[in-house]
Parts: sequence; structure tokens; C-alpha cells
Amino acid sequence: MSDGSAYARFQRALRTGNPTFIRSAAAELPVVRLDDALQVCVLLRDREPERYERAAVRWIGRYCVERPGATLEDVEHARAAFTIMRRDPSRALGILQTLCR
Repeated sequence: MSDGSAYARFQRALRTGNPTFIRSAAAELPVVRLDDALQVCVLLRDREPERYERAAVRWIGRYCVERPGATLEDVEHARAAFTIMRRDPSRALGILQTLCR
């Protein structure tokens, strides 16, 4: 029996909140979408805080590469959002999700 597509397995892994399952499922994908990578960052903030900052830096790097129209102001908004993520997660996520669009 099939477990569905690699992306469906990745989405199920995200729902578990288990970083090991998520990394395993992500390895099956040709690419992890930027908005999905944001979900991984949020999860790491809570589950593996020692990996959070590095994941945030990688996300910002990907954002710069994948959004050729990104401005310095956009990058500053992303940096600020990741910085405030621990104390104001709703506001931070709103900023970052807007940047993903």
C-alpha cells in the first residue's frame, strides 16, 4: 500500500512535529518550498531551539535567492521577524507568511 506522494508524506511529518520524521520526509523531496521551510523553522524554534537560528539564516538566504525582487527592506523584515519569533510568534509568522507570497 502506498503512503501517498513524497509531498503528502512530508506534510504528515510536519503535522507530527517530530524533527527526525520531518528531515527524513524532506530528504525525499526534490525541493522544500519556501513556505514549508518556514514551518520547519517554527517547529525547530520549539523542538530544537539550538538549531533555530541557523535554520532562520538559511531561510533568509533562500528567500533572497528565490525572490529576485526582494529588497533590503524585505530582508530586514524577515530578519526582524525571526528575531521576535520567540516572544511574538503570531506577529512574526504574519510578516514571514506575507514575504512568502
